[in-house]
Amino acid sequence: MNANPDVQLPAVSVIMPVLNEERHLRGAVRAILAQEYAGEMEVVIALGPSTDRTDEIAAELVREDPRVHTVPNPTGRTPAALNAAIGASRHPVVVRVDGHGILSPDYIATAVRLLAETGAQNVGGIMHAEGENDWEHAVAAAMTSKVGVGNAAFHTGGAAQAAETVYLGVFRREALERQGGYNEEFVRAQDWELNFRIREAGGLIWFSPELKVSYRPRPSVRALAKQYKDYGRWRHVVARYHAGSINLRYLAPPTALCAIAAGVVVGAALTPWGFLVPAGYLAAITAGSLPAGRGLPLRARLQIPVALATMHMCWGYGFLTSPRALARKVIASRRPAVVGTDAAA
Repeated sequence: MNANPDVQLPAVSVIMPVLNEERHLRGAVRAILAQEYAGEMEVVIALGPSTDRTDEIAAELVREDPRVHTVPNPTGRTPAALNAAIGASRHPVVVRVDGHGILSPDYIATAVRLLAETGAQNVGGIMHAEGENDWEHAVAAAMTSKVGVGNAAFHTGGAAQAAETVYLGVFRREALERQGGYNEEFVRAQDWELNFRIREAGGLIWFSPELKVSYRPRPSVRALAKQYKDYGRWRHVVARYHAGSINLRYLAPPTALCAIAAGVVVGAALTPWGFLVPAGYLAAITAGSLPAGRGLPLRARLQIPVALATMHMCWGYGFLTSPRALARKVIASRRPAVVGTDAAA
């Protein structure tokens, strides 16, 4: 809300890439339209080639509220969708939201205030994972625990501070235009890569626990495995593309995977002592799942170690097997210019 009615709030464009989001799209858009924000607002949905009712639901949302617009994204790729939505939007503050994300009621108002207070180019907060069944509850617990994701503040929380990256993000349009938008070759890790470029140009990325977006985890082990394999694969591309962008937290999953594989080989070929490595890992994630699962049903708690192992091992596998050709393709790519119409806030 605007505490001072004499201060004009900047207009806001909310951009949303969607693909097969019939389950969550209406709720996500309703949470945007119900924001406690007195400034002008629009929602631009970039529609990928969905095979469910996503397009139909989006069309209904457009008919129901003149603030909602759509733009096509025939590639279905997230960075292309984001750039298309940015290009079709008009306002000086750009809020990224996913089709399965639910904004807290004061999210936009708080983000606009933080942009003004900190001078940041991008502000973001907590990826608050919430499940709807036992498996999703287990994944949510894993994704919000330090044993699952290390010290990533946008997963686990923490003090407001400058950050390497944030979840989703609320940008000054001028920062997006200066960087030419998202690099469309980054199928994954496009947020991290864009925030790295903003920081390299001298811009501030700001994390605040005041900002929270509810996130729906992947609904199966297979879907979670693919998600984290892609995360690891593309995070390695970022490391190759931007020298010096890697840190120890990102090296932990591939190191663990190599150690476990070596332990199994040694245990099978030489001495049973080798099996202590995978056994120690299983003991560690089992112990780590106990505090993470407090308050959850027993069936959800029992699945947390499965979620943790899936996240760690698949991220590590993706990182280790990431083809060098991907980095060469990224380096050869040209980022499309994103054109805005208003001055930045």
